[in-house]
Amino acid sequence: MPQLNSAKVDYLSNIQVFRDLTPNELAQMDRQVTMSTCQPGKIFYMPEDSGEVLFLLKKGRVQLYRIAPNGKKLVVATLGPGAIFGEMSLVGQGMHNTFAESVDECVLCVMSRSDVERLVQEKPEVAFRFVEALGNRLTQLEAHLEDIAFKSIPTRLAALLLKLHEEQGGRQTVTGYTHQDLSEMLGTYRETVTQTLNDLKADGLISIARKQVVLLNMPLLRKLADA
Repeated sequence: MPQLNSAKVDYLSNIQVFRDLTPNELAQMDRQVTMSTCQPGKIFYMPEDSGEVLFLLKKGRVQLYRIAPNGKKLVVATLGPGAIFGEMSLVGQGMHNTFAESVDECVLCVMSRSDVERLVQEKPEVAFRFVEALGNRLTQLEAHLEDIAFKSIPTRLAALLLKLHEEQGGRQTVTGYTHQDLSEMLGTYRETVTQTLNDLKADGLISIARKQVVLLNMPLLRKLADA
C-alpha cells in the first residue's frame, strides 16, 4: 500500500478538484505529479501553445493575462496558492488563449495531459470539480469585464486595493505592486492609476510609497468601492 509521507500528497489533498479522492488514490497520484520551483517572470505558456500539462500552484502568485493588438496588457486573473491553471486547454480546444506568468518565486506541481485525462475518465467526481472550477473562473472574468464596462476608475481601484489588502493578510499596507501592475489589473493606463492614487491621497484615504499603498481610511475606501 502506498505510504502517505509525501509533501505532494499533503498538498494535493488540499486542492479543491481532488477533494473527493481517497488517501490511496492521492498516493497513486503522487507518482504522476512532479514538483518544481521557478523564478518571477517565468512564462508557463502563451496563446496558441498546446496544453500538455496542468499546473497546481503550491506557493507564489501567477498572472493570467492577454495582450491587445496595440500592446496593452490586461490581467485576467491573479492566482494564489491552491489554484490550478492550464485546465482551459485540457478540457477545451487543446490550446491556451492567455499568457501565464509567475509574479513571485513559485512552487508548483505539474501533471501531464495524459494523466489528467485518465484521472477524469476514472473519477467522474474529479471531472465535475474541474467543471466547477471553470465555472468559477468564468464568473470571475465576467465580473471583471462588468467592472471595466460600468464602474469608474476610482471605484475599481478602491475595490482592488481592498482585495489586495485581504489577500495580504489584512495588513494596512499593500505591498509589491507598481502603478503599472495596478493599471494592468484594472485594464487601464498607468497614468490614469497614478492620477487616481494621487486623488485618493489628497482626500486622505491612502498614502503612497515605492511599491506600497497604505490604507488610511478603510470605511471611506469601502464606501467608494461600493459606489
